[in-house]
Amino acid sequence: MKMLSLKNLLLVLCSILSCVRSAAELIRVSGYEGREVQVSCPYGEGYESYEKYLCKNDCRSYNVLIKTTQAKKNRYSIHDDKQKRVFAATISDLSRTDAGKYWCGVTRTGKDIYTEVMLEVGQDSCCDHSTKVQTYEESSVSFSCPYESEYQNSLKYICRGNQPSVCLQHALISSDNKQKGQFTLTDDMASRKFTVTITSLTQKNSGSYLCGVHGNSGLDVFSAFELEVKVFQQTSTVMSTINVVPTFTMVEPVRSQATPIPGKEIKEATLFYSVGFVVPAVLLILTSALVIVYKYKCYKVRGAGGDMNRNKTKTAETEEVTGVADIYEIEDIACSKQRTTKPQSSCQHHDDVYQNFTNTDDIYCNQIKGNRR
Repeated sequence: MKMLSLKNLLLVLCSILSCVRSAAELIRVSGYEGREVQVSCPYGEGYESYEKYLCKNDCRSYNVLIKTTQAKKNRYSIHDDKQKRVFAATISDLSRTDAGKYWCGVTRTGKDIYTEVMLEVGQDSCCDHSTKVQTYEESSVSFSCPYESEYQNSLKYICRGNQPSVCLQHALISSDNKQKGQFTLTDDMASRKFTVTITSLTQKNSGSYLCGVHGNSGLDVFSAFELEVKVFQQTSTVMSTINVVPTFTMVEPVRSQATPIPGKEIKEATLFYSVGFVVPAVLLILTSALVIVYKYKCYKVRGAGGDMNRNKTKTAETEEVTGVADIYEIEDIACSKQRTTKPQSSCQHHDDVYQNFTNTDDIYCNQIKGNRR
């Protein structure tokens, strides 16, 4: 009875040791949705010709995903490198449901050999929060990327885009090579952050960036940035001047310690420049209006003066003709009376005068006609 109890105790101890050994050999792998992941499973010497396989969960026969005798099956493929004594199983087109526990198995007589695998599947887009940065061409920008203390000696890098799965492959610069073109990387382990600086910026540098920290196991850690590089125009200089001018010109010693109201200086400067443009325009419009009114009045005065001159001329002509007619009538009456009382010579004299008046009338009329012409 004692022997049986000792035997059972040994079996329990073996089982415990077996569990500890399995936990120590745990393989951790990670991948991203829509991508593929490779699970590398080492095995001992002497098992090169044995069948290997990858299974999931409790690893019963219906949970076997692929065997080395199949090479490829659905989303799974397998390859056995007998020289390195490692077989690799690949899972493609990953989804979140693929995450979980797997087993690398080696078929043998009796109990198979197993190695536990833990698969983590992450979303192939980053991140929940993205820091937006705006700057201008020909300037520089720096991205500050924090990390945890456990990653102090890990590889740091930066890439363009927002797909973590290919970020390390397409890294623009890494902590292994801290200077490359317009990119510079510095790692401050004391403050646990690395900084990437980009110089001589152009609009081509605009876009998404990922700061990445490569972990020894599991998914890499990322920080996301969105960079916008604007074209530097003259309007930018004007706006800078508008911001600066009130600061230096509008000095109020009494209120020097007061907190400035944001945007107030800009509004006052904008009003100053608006008045500077509006006042000359208003003056120009008023001047033009006055010139037009003046010309119009001159034209009216000239027209009225012409009419008055013409009226005066006609009145003078009428008065002169009337006067001549009156004289003619008086002379005619006088002549008639004298013919009854005086000699004929006197009447003849008046006839000569009448003839002279007639000639004078003709000359006057000719002068008037000439003036009208």
